[in-house]
Amino acid sequence: MKIILLGAPGSGKGTLAKKISNDFKIPQISTGDLFRAIVKEDSLLAKKVNQIMKSGALVPDEVTCEIVKERISKPDCNKGFILDGFPRTIAQAKALEKISQIDTVILVELDNDIIIDRLSSRRVCPSCGEIYNSQDNLNNLCKKCSSPLIQRDDDKPETIKYRLEVYGTNTSPLINFYSDRLLKVCSAGSPDETYKPVKSFLEKMEEEIE
Repeated sequence: MKIILLGAPGSGKGTLAKKISNDFKIPQISTGDLFRAIVKEDSLLAKKVNQIMKSGALVPDEVTCEIVKERISKPDCNKGFILDGFPRTIAQAKALEKISQIDTVILVELDNDIIIDRLSSRRVCPSCGEIYNSQDNLNNLCKKCSSPLIQRDDDKPETIKYRLEVYGTNTSPLINFYSDRLLKVCSAGSPDETYKPVKSFLEKMEEEIE
């Protein structure tokens, strides 16, 4: 199964993707993670992507598409994959159509006020990548490796608001682009509540594909 997850930053796409990946044994491909790995490299591309990410803007389509194309060509994607954070524009969606045929698109919906509250409270371990809520981790240390937690630049309130504006302008039109294969789910409840209808839908689709 080849799946796209659509939704605003902080809507819960990453959490949903992990559940799908675990149950259906297909890799989660997050462009955010791919970009964050790139910026650790010592290259001109790394410096360029780093500057763009800190501003909250989108990485240029040609750069993003090339990175994604290379990733989904790897052996672990032979049975399918989950794209989390790509495509974000109509241009990217059209480019993806030339690279791979997508089976379904899941739209994760959540109010902006809830998103801003969630993301501004998020803290990340720079060593192992674990994610926490600042309200739940009072000592500000990772429970797995004891490294001090950080707040990413793109999780700061002023950047979040800009990211939501960018999403509304560039990504929302994708809802119409993928209307023929779109599943909508609200993520206001718990992760399990969000996942339940998605799992049922994907199980039925998996049977049809096989």
